[in-house]
Amino acid sequence: MTPQAYVQQKAAASGSSFYYAFLFLPSTQRAAITAFYAFCREVDDVVDEVSDPSVAQTKLAWWEREVRQAFAGQASHPALQALMPHAQTFSITAEHLLAVVEGCRMDLSQSRYLDYAGLRHYCHLVAGVVGEVSARIFGPQDPRVDAYAHTMGLAFQLTNIIRDVGEDAMRGRIYLPIDELQRFDVKAQDLLQRQHSPAFVALMQFQAQRAHALYEQALQELPSEHRRHQKPGLMMASIYRTLLREIEASNFDVLKHRIALTPLRKLWLAWKMQALGRF
Repeated sequence: MTPQAYVQQKAAASGSSFYYAFLFLPSTQRAAITAFYAFCREVDDVVDEVSDPSVAQTKLAWWEREVRQAFAGQASHPALQALMPHAQTFSITAEHLLAVVEGCRMDLSQSRYLDYAGLRHYCHLVAGVVGEVSARIFGPQDPRVDAYAHTMGLAFQLTNIIRDVGEDAMRGRIYLPIDELQRFDVKAQDLLQRQHSPAFVALMQFQAQRAHALYEQALQELPSEHRRHQKPGLMMASIYRTLLREIEASNFDVLKHRIALTPLRKLWLAWKMQALGRF
């Protein structure tokens, strides 16, 4: 299997909302973003699928070495073999990829966050940097677009956190800031026992309002002249924000259920943004 076939298979198998946005890109950009996404999935899977933390740390250390070797011209993993031909074209640096690895490492060493500032730093590594690299692949490099991409990445990650509260708690991870849990009188044990209460709903409404505000901020930060190039990111925004609204409509029934959009609906939302330029 070629590196290109490997990353295509990895991206398609994930079922992620990102994959549907890739479908509308020109071939070179599609190849670059697919390879980058496959790299992110590989690193993320280390944390999600390796039960022994010491083994996971060893694997992440291997990925760090692999990133450095790849930028020295010696990539051995198919995901990086597929990505490296595009790195210079789209201004992708080793620091970008190492930040993704570092963000995943945080999941091994830190399962709680005292406040939103701490959570935001984690989101910067695992989502903001991903947004920045994606935006560079989608269109011309511009510091204003980088700012938009970081804000949108934060909105995506907060949406993921809201969706996965129940699943993450069962893995021993609670991303909701401790001071906000205290403010709404929701205890960690409530999440572990999957207690859906008025206090929990109020807490989640607060989280959703923050995410919506970030979506709005990101859209305002995106310069109008770059909107056409950044359509793939806007497709993902349409899908993620629709998911957030579905979660709200369910009264945040996320402790025992995973709320998701069907592949057909994701494709429709992506097409609507591509063809009509609107959510």
